[in-house]
Amino acid sequence: MKRPRASIDSDASKSKQVACTHAQLNVVDLAGSERVKKSGAVGAQFKEATAINKSLLAFGNVVSALAAKQKHVPFRDSKLTRILEGSLGGNCKTSLLVCTSPASQHVGET
Repeated sequence: MKRPRASIDSDASKSKQVACTHAQLNVVDLAGSERVKKSGAVGAQFKEATAINKSLLAFGNVVSALAAKQKHVPFRDSKLTRILEGSLGGNCKTSLLVCTSPASQHVGET
């Protein structure tokens, strides 16, 4: 997004318009869906896996709402989507890098 910015020259009566570009880079490791049954997580690991799954579900809901151009986009459903709100909607460019496993035993999760 370019915003005009006024700068004062040595002469107070002259001013220049300078283009200013604002950029923001977010790098987020979304970890991947945690299969509690498969990993055998218990205790603190179980709570962490549950939180990861909740954040990924909320992220998926936001992406779906934006793709469908819905009026309401549920950014407030998780901390992750609140943090990324400025990078997902509006006047921005978003890239998503997805790493998947080529192994046949992971086809159901990929």
